[in-house]
Amino acid sequence: MKNHKSEPSLITMDRKSGILLHITSLPGKYGIGEIGPSAFQFIDDLSEMGQSLWQILPSNPPDKDNCPYSAESAFANNPLLISLELLVRDGWLSADDLGMAPEFNSDLVEFDLIKKWRLDLMTKAANSFRINRSNLQFKQFLDYCNQNEYWLQNYSVFNILKKIHNSENWINWNSKYKTFSKDILNQVQDAHSQELDDIKILQYLFDCQWSELKFYANSKGIQIIGDIPIYVSFNSADVWANQSLFKLSNKGDMIVQSGTPPDIFIETGQIWGHPIYDWVEHRKNNFEWWTSRIAHLFQRVDIVRIDHFNGFAKFWEVPAEDDNGTRGYWVKGPGETLFNAITNQIGRKPILAEDLGEASKNAAVLRGKFGIPGIKILQMSFGNGHPFDSMSEDTVVYTGTHDNDTSIGWYNAEFENGSTQSEQEFLNERKHAKNVLNLDGHDVNWKMVEFILNANANTSIIPMQDVLGLDSSARMNLPGTVGGNWEWRMSPGTLTQEIKQHLRQLTENSNRT
Repeated sequence: MKNHKSEPSLITMDRKSGILLHITSLPGKYGIGEIGPSAFQFIDDLSEMGQSLWQILPSNPPDKDNCPYSAESAFANNPLLISLELLVRDGWLSADDLGMAPEFNSDLVEFDLIKKWRLDLMTKAANSFRINRSNLQFKQFLDYCNQNEYWLQNYSVFNILKKIHNSENWINWNSKYKTFSKDILNQVQDAHSQELDDIKILQYLFDCQWSELKFYANSKGIQIIGDIPIYVSFNSADVWANQSLFKLSNKGDMIVQSGTPPDIFIETGQIWGHPIYDWVEHRKNNFEWWTSRIAHLFQRVDIVRIDHFNGFAKFWEVPAEDDNGTRGYWVKGPGETLFNAITNQIGRKPILAEDLGEASKNAAVLRGKFGIPGIKILQMSFGNGHPFDSMSEDTVVYTGTHDNDTSIGWYNAEFENGSTQSEQEFLNERKHAKNVLNLDGHDVNWKMVEFILNANANTSIIPMQDVLGLDSSARMNLPGTVGGNWEWRMSPGTLTQEIKQHLRQLTENSNRT
């Protein structure tokens, strides 16, 4: 990998603001947000609102629970996000192919309903590309495959083998397929060449559409913030093909897993269930897998957010057989050695760190050495009275994130037994918010938006739900639960001219671009 010219970090950026909205949440005709006309329209909306940043969640193919933070590949993109309308425009589908679309909910992504219908169309588009591509398109496709062979081949073979094994976790596959090898690649290539091509073609078509979208965004002065979860799913191409880079037994089972320690809120701690990196093995090849992962995402976005950045400083490691975090222990992360490798390989890039949690103080030292800003969340900052008293400019501030309730939902919530707060803490938090924001029960969302826009932080990010003034029904994710998450969509027409002009005025008043 070649060294690249250094670029300024977020710390040096002018005051900017933007919107958090995942691709799946975009409005549109066909059941799920896509990287087509609705995405281009949203970029126009961002520009009209005076925003210069668009933050998305990971665009990788999610697991069976549709969670974008638990994906079957850290490199591949989700083919469900490919724009059907652009496939028609480019000749890979016909307008008639879209004429028999089911009746979709415009407010929610009904994953079970959309998957088979859309994936059948994806297969048809891939076949059409294979048959009708021009010589130039074929060459561009081959170039794409060659440039991305380091992950694309493994991902494609993994998908074929998963299909052969009825979507079983790879640890339960036939023993001859459980360990990655060149022989397996060759066997699958010989027996399933067309299916392999289909998988690669869809990744190529996604990349073509995405490149067009990103070019348009940048031409309008909009930068895209991508997202990298620190951990990867055990049932992923990454773990299957790179078992030596994780703490696994000789049979491939996890020895240890990710989690969090016991605290005053959860006395047994938490289990996240990801495999733990073997950082000693990563160091042996100068963190090639990680540098490739970061470089790969920077080809597609302008800024990278790292989820659970704290784990690079220290992380909580739990025995794999445990169902809670009580027997876990702190382990030192790769720290400077990893980020020295990243900087040496790809240059200094604009990275921001999700650094919430117990290890944030350790992470702060690491962030400071590499000019990486951390984040603050307004909803979580009223406990001691006035929030952000000591906040520096090198901070990214949010009203809330994908893991929080909407601002209106948060403020109007009632205390529940079993909460991580005492009732008095809960009431004090709302009291402080009411006093600081001068709330009278109206326009809670706008008061919180205005507060973070005027904060002493270079970067402010607003979830789209708070721009629209939505309640808890629009919450994206409730951590620790399965089902009903990641489904919210922005209804067509809800982003009105009045809303757009109001946000633009607040942004201009706060001297942001």
